[in-house]
Amino acid sequence: MRITGLKTWVVPPRWLFLKVETDAGIAGWGEPVLEGHAETLAAAVRELEDFLIGLDPRRIEDIWQMIYRNGCYRGGPVLMSALSGVDMALWDIKGKDLGAPVHALLGGPVRDRVRTYRWTGGDRPADLIEGVRAVQRQGYGAVKFNICEELQIVDSYRKVDGIVRILGELRDAVGAEMDLAFDFHGRVHLPMAGVLLRELEPLRPMFVEDAVVSAMVEAMAELQRATSIPLCIGERLHSRYDFKQVFERRAARVINPDTAHVGGISEMVRIGHWAEGYDVALAPHCPIGPIALAASLQVDAVCHNAFIQEQSIGIHYNAGADVLDYVRPGGIVVEDGHLMVPQGPGLGIEVDEAHVAAMAKVGHRWRAPVWRHRDGSIAEW
Repeated sequence: MRITGLKTWVVPPRWLFLKVETDAGIAGWGEPVLEGHAETLAAAVRELEDFLIGLDPRRIEDIWQMIYRNGCYRGGPVLMSALSGVDMALWDIKGKDLGAPVHALLGGPVRDRVRTYRWTGGDRPADLIEGVRAVQRQGYGAVKFNICEELQIVDSYRKVDGIVRILGELRDAVGAEMDLAFDFHGRVHLPMAGVLLRELEPLRPMFVEDAVVSAMVEAMAELQRATSIPLCIGERLHSRYDFKQVFERRAARVINPDTAHVGGISEMVRIGHWAEGYDVALAPHCPIGPIALAASLQVDAVCHNAFIQEQSIGIHYNAGADVLDYVRPGGIVVEDGHLMVPQGPGLGIEVDEAHVAAMAKVGHRWRAPVWRHRDGSIAEW
């Protein structure tokens, strides 16, 4: 079996899909997107064609190493996201060729379903109480949201008090029936992160995500030592080498790498098993499309420390298209706040290629918003 072609589609709301074709008539799907940079990733995939055409797609690890180690430059969000999409598609091909789900090829599942959570509140959190109650009515027991707007590196206690008041009212409204994950989204700098974590500790969040930006691993370690709240890092880290210092510094109790950004299924499984050795929990990041979600579920199936899975059904970014629009029914199934582990061959989903092609004519130019502080300086989104 040989690779004969790679095709990409930029599709709304903000995704990039990849199809890897072979001379055996078996094709695999991947999602090599980096949010806000879909065209860049499409170009990166086209560059990989020069290396991939003619190779045996079943030699997944060899191809992974070739893409990763070729040339002087490796790692980083663009190269690793491109590699991620290819890796997903190769596992999809191998599973389809053998008539088995990817998780069966990785040792078999340790679970049949994984807990999941929904997003609410938008970029700037609003109507959190009603949003969380709506998620609860849909059968979910966990929800995640941004906890604040932009904050200066040192900001006022007026803002801190406002954040604490809103989140306190939310906790009072929903009680202990809902698990709440607080996303700082890298908007909070170290001087304010310590203040906020101390104030929010009585609200018992499930975890706090990106308490500071991911480059500040040493600061995360300092914050984690000072709080009982599990801190979470990983969506902006792009290989096992990035996670090395997270584990060695004990910088987080939860990690959330993304199959679309960290090197695909192959690297996610390596990182997940490595985290288990540090008793660190795995909560895969996935606010994007159905192919990345199906890949994440293969990881959840085989990593014992995976405890919850992000997904983007109904997220505020998904105007004009949603996760299930691009796949046939039965592959991605939500039941009682859990995602079922797919049992079909490969990734376990059937992509509706005709719909993908039609929506690619619509395309997208999604970009992250540009925010500024009141003094005119750029703010973290």
